[in-house]
Amino acid sequence: MKVLVIGTGAREHALCRSLSQDPAVTELHCAPGNAGIAKVATLHPVDQLDGAAVTALARELAADLVVVGPEAPLVAGVAEPLRAAGIPVFGPGKEAAQLEGSKAFAKAVMAGAGVPTARSYVCTTAAEAAEALDAFGAPYVVKDDGLAAGKGVVVTEDRAAALAHAEACERVVIEEYLDGPEVSLFAITDGTTVLPLVPAQDFKRALDGDQGPNTGGMGAYTPLPWAPEGLVAEVLETVLQPTVDELRRRGTPFSGLLYAGLALTSRGTRVIEFNARFGDPETQVVLARLRTPLAGVLLAAANGTLAELEPLRWSEDAAVTVVLASEGYPADPRTGDPIEGLDAAEADGAAFVLHAGTRAGADGEVLTAGGRVLSVTATGTDLAEARAKAYAGVAKISFKGSQHRTDIALKAAE
Repeated sequence: MKVLVIGTGAREHALCRSLSQDPAVTELHCAPGNAGIAKVATLHPVDQLDGAAVTALARELAADLVVVGPEAPLVAGVAEPLRAAGIPVFGPGKEAAQLEGSKAFAKAVMAGAGVPTARSYVCTTAAEAAEALDAFGAPYVVKDDGLAAGKGVVVTEDRAAALAHAEACERVVIEEYLDGPEVSLFAITDGTTVLPLVPAQDFKRALDGDQGPNTGGMGAYTPLPWAPEGLVAEVLETVLQPTVDELRRRGTPFSGLLYAGLALTSRGTRVIEFNARFGDPETQVVLARLRTPLAGVLLAAANGTLAELEPLRWSEDAAVTVVLASEGYPADPRTGDPIEGLDAAEADGAAFVLHAGTRAGADGEVLTAGGRVLSVTATGTDLAEARAKAYAGVAKISFKGSQHRTDIALKAAE
């Protein structure tokens, strides 16, 4: 099988790493890719938002499967021309991808499907936003309706800050605050059959102790020893399957990766948000535990044959990933600095490094090229061992202004 992965981040590196280990994959390509992905896949320049260009590249490579990693190409409709050309593609079409592209659309789908979520208001004016904030009270939760690279949500006790965020967005969803721990649950679907993966937890805040601004995610771990028994089955029955069924009923079937961000509240499980693709950094730890070869699962989703698959096989090991970010991230990340210690971090085989915001320099060195630069991932017999291995890898990597959280999976490992 020849596979083409679209994207540039650590999620795409994780996908490429797993696909490169699949014996069924004879050729692996990535566009545009990054400096780390170049070690396991052939890179190609492409505008990942241009469906015609992506389709032309897939045809040129005679790709048997195209995997669209990031949300922006999916919301832009890159999957449509691929499907029209008869090329199997993992990822929803433009209309179904609005599940992530518009928070208001997602709320409407959840209402139609009877999915439990936070009460909310859609606001387009400052007056509406002010009224909604006062209706719910603090903590205030304000979400940009559109895509914002994981940084469009403000949760604050400060009403003025909440209102300022609302006014900076064209349209916002303001909702009640959901208490309780958060869980990320991915599901692969062909539009009918839904195949949940293992749950994970990510860390959105920039600083230790869940302080600082929201980011795209500073680390993740799986499994969740504190999660209630039967959680996956419950979420499949009450969230994932009803959502997929509702989208099919609307004439916009969802095929690809459905990501449910959940809060385990005092009143039961509630959906915080949906994403239309693998989450970053949760993908790094979830795929580290997957033992079933990945390409066949993604192809079955693309071809509508998921129901025919054997049950997925998983390692009993735990996995932890720690994100190294640039100085100034998330507000104003510094880029262009050389990264040292990449080989040392992987030398003993205890951890592996997945690239996110990197690029190759003129002399072959690896340079920082984004806010989240690298993910260091490790597995172990339990979370404590996986965590120790991941942080040992982190300690060997350096670049100017590097920052990371020191408490990823700490409470769960204790």
